[in-house]
Amino acid sequence: MTEPLLPAREAPRDRRAALGYTMVFVAATLFGVNGAVSKVALGSGLSSLRLTEARSAGACLALAAIAFARGPSSLRVRRRELPRLALFGIVGVAFVQLFYFLAIHRLPVGIALLIQYIGPVLVAIWARTFGHEHVRRRIWLALALSLTGLTLMVQLWNGVTLDGLGVTFALVAAVVYAIYLLLAEREVREREAIPLLAWGFFFATVFWTVTQPWWSFPASRVARTVSLQGRLHGVHLPVWALVLWVIVLGSAVPFTLIVGALRHISATRVGIAAMLEPVVATVVAWVWLRESLSALQLAGAVVVLGGIALAQTAR
Repeated sequence: MTEPLLPAREAPRDRRAALGYTMVFVAATLFGVNGAVSKVALGSGLSSLRLTEARSAGACLALAAIAFARGPSSLRVRRRELPRLALFGIVGVAFVQLFYFLAIHRLPVGIALLIQYIGPVLVAIWARTFGHEHVRRRIWLALALSLTGLTLMVQLWNGVTLDGLGVTFALVAAVVYAIYLLLAEREVREREAIPLLAWGFFFATVFWTVTQPWWSFPASRVARTVSLQGRLHGVHLPVWALVLWVIVLGSAVPFTLIVGALRHISATRVGIAAMLEPVVATVVAWVWLRESLSALQLAGAVVVLGGIALAQTAR
């Protein structure tokens, strides 16, 4: 982070915690379902980084169009704001995805996700240490419950050999996820969620365009038709339809909900409530892709939900 957080402004009078949590839960559910959709799309031969590139560009166009239709003035920025928006887009949007994908190349997805979700702990530590905010004890207990539940879900004690570089990538993902929440919490005080994310995905798209030029994009793979696998193996869809899902319902809508929720609840609580995502992802993978779900994993899901419920009471 290149500069300290600005002092918190007076809380808006229209802050509604219930609405904020509902927005996060819907976003986490969409992100969880998106995991299975992305897995099917990646099974077509489209690389993780290329899928992320398409996701960023498509979400940028969709969000910019919505913001322009609602009011072109919402997209206007002052020159001095551009560095902050670039930081939000590259670190908060592009790097979260980049380091997560780098981590899952070397680690099981569940373990990489567990390490990444240390991010909300870092947000709470930042709020208490540098933001001089009062973090209630129930928040720390909610974080502990959520991380314990995630540990049960991925079953770390089952003789998993962790790759050192993969763990490093996952830890970096946790740090940039925390930075994303903190940057979004600050920026949303001055700008609506949709135009903010339009700019964020714009700078993410610029980053991906520089690192992976569009003229080398494997367009032929997007035109293929693939099976939806698992219990839906008899259903076939073109890869572009899956990519469209990832862009709209796996990116534009849930990201908008997450940033919009920061108008009503703090980044710490958003981070905790968003831990519903791996629970949904595990259940969807079990129902759709026939991935195994043990009794301990189910217990872990219940513990995560308990942590989320406890966080809601810590107002």
